[in-house]
Amino acid sequence: MSKRHVVIIAMGLLASASALAQTETTGQSGPKANSSSGTVPATANPAHAAAPKAAAAPASTAESRSAAALALTHEPTYDEGTAQRIKDAALSYSDLAVRGGWPTIPADAKFALGVQGANDDLLRKRLILSGDLASDKASGAYDQDLADGVKRFQARHGLAPTGLMTPRTLAAMNVPVQKRIRQLEASLERLENTNFSFGQRYVVVNIPAAYAEAVENDVVVRRYRVIVGKTEKPSPTLTAQITGVVLNPTWTVPSSIAKTEISAHMRKDPTYLSRMHMEVLDAHDNPIDPHSVDWSGTRTPNFTVRQQNGSFNALGAVKIDMPNSYSVYMHDINQRNLFSDDYRFDSHGCSRVDNVRDLAAWLLKDQPKWTRAAIDAEIATGQHQDVAMARKVPVAWIYLTAWMTKDQTIQFRNDVYNQDEQLLEATAEEAAFFSNAGNHPLTAHMAQ
Repeated sequence: MSKRHVVIIAMGLLASASALAQTETTGQSGPKANSSSGTVPATANPAHAAAPKAAAAPASTAESRSAAALALTHEPTYDEGTAQRIKDAALSYSDLAVRGGWPTIPADAKFALGVQGANDDLLRKRLILSGDLASDKASGAYDQDLADGVKRFQARHGLAPTGLMTPRTLAAMNVPVQKRIRQLEASLERLENTNFSFGQRYVVVNIPAAYAEAVENDVVVRRYRVIVGKTEKPSPTLTAQITGVVLNPTWTVPSSIAKTEISAHMRKDPTYLSRMHMEVLDAHDNPIDPHSVDWSGTRTPNFTVRQQNGSFNALGAVKIDMPNSYSVYMHDINQRNLFSDDYRFDSHGCSRVDNVRDLAAWLLKDQPKWTRAAIDAEIATGQHQDVAMARKVPVAWIYLTAWMTKDQTIQFRNDVYNQDEQLLEATAEEAAFFSNAGNHPLTAHMAQ
């Protein structure tokens, strides 16, 4: 652990006397960085920006969903300055924690636009301290200014910016500042162990946010909803190179899925494979009679299950190749309605991308033959097509539950895989080990 980390954690610990067992919601963003005096600089205060507008109706198409996601901000989640900005945010939050943090809103508090409520001023104080409301708006009924402050808070935490105090909004507001500090510390620790070569063009999937960003010249030009791994089958963090796009892909079922899920289906229904357009192949890709296979699920399969390409295929119409040691990739899905869900942690580890054809066209933009129209036309033929990238594009799958963008907006997400606490506990154990090692004559050299 670096000395800078020790300073950040020490400052956070000064204010962390209470337990941090609050539940939080999915998050989009958070408070601005404070100056050394502990106040939010006017140039960085979200209260000086227009409140985000709530969508009139839920986005219903891949194009409208990705357009709405891009409209949130063009600032990248991950760029070369992200680590330093997280450090700045952690120090700012530690200062806020030392000064007492923000107040807790009672769970039974009632708020209504245009109606004076008993906790309106308390809500105003909460939003002022996190930079969501201008400091001169400290009192008054639940008016449009306060509703706009709530909208800003909601947008920063990944909630629909309605301006209404929903249960999820209240839960997010009542997450203690100490826990937010721990999110920043854990995210920083993970980032500083990430070796990623940023290019002029690159792709980032932030797993807790369940979004993918296509970044070009330091600006997000595409943003897509993604479905990532279940909590029991988490998506890995990784860096790789996107090497190609596959149109109308087949799906080779991972052996772990063949052993468990496919075998279970076959035990119940011997026609499952044929109904799902799947075939069983030997080591030389020769077909095997499914009835000759041991579907007990007690041993590792010595065969391969492959699903033919088509509208029924689990990978949909597009697969994005990105060779890596985890054998995961980005792809389409044949159940696109799942992208409308707020909770998008339902894959076996791969990243399913909403509006993936648009991403494919962006990846292949250096190859004039492969316009969006050409991609659509090729998919319509139903023929399998491998398209190699003329220039590889770097891709990073990261796990940030807290970060700050260049406009000084701090964003937060749920720790869906419970990695923050695990990492910080391991880091604390490591620090304690080296501290003790420094006092022992046989291990003193290890602490130097």
